[in-house]
Amino acid sequence: MELLPLAQQVIFYLLAIVIVVCSILAVTTRRILRAATYLLFVLLSTAGIYFMLDYTFLGSVQIAVYAGGILVLFVFSILLTSKPGESTDEKDIKHRVLGLVAALAGAAVCAYALFTYKWPEIAIQDVQSINDIGHALIGMDKFQYLLPFEAVSVLLLACIIGAIMIARKR
Repeated sequence: MELLPLAQQVIFYLLAIVIVVCSILAVTTRRILRAATYLLFVLLSTAGIYFMLDYTFLGSVQIAVYAGGILVLFVFSILLTSKPGESTDEKDIKHRVLGLVAALAGAAVCAYALFTYKWPEIAIQDVQSINDIGHALIGMDKFQYLLPFEAVSVLLLACIIGAIMIARKR
């Protein structure tokens, strides 16, 4: 079903506003479960943009892996290490200024990399099929991602074990 161009633009801008607003709320709220909820809205809105671009596989992976699995892991870790509804301490002005300087430095580095990179011209025949993407994700050759995927899974397991150990000490 093809949407009208005006409807596509309206939906895109609504999703973009949700992403920006919820991203800001996720990092500025003092309640950790609310931050996880805002992150969920960001991930679902990102999946909505993927679906608008007809990247149904990528949108489905975004919902299943990130909005489903990773966010559940975050909430599980939060509930193991702190009391629900607990808020974080107010930071003093020195920490806020330091955080703002770090954020501006990171934004400057990202902007420099984005605007100085020589973007290659991509021909339509260079687009890969889903089978090629699947082989690249699961393969063990050069530029394939099985080893990093397994390293991330071990890292997440270590985070869960660490959260359980912290929770047991309380």
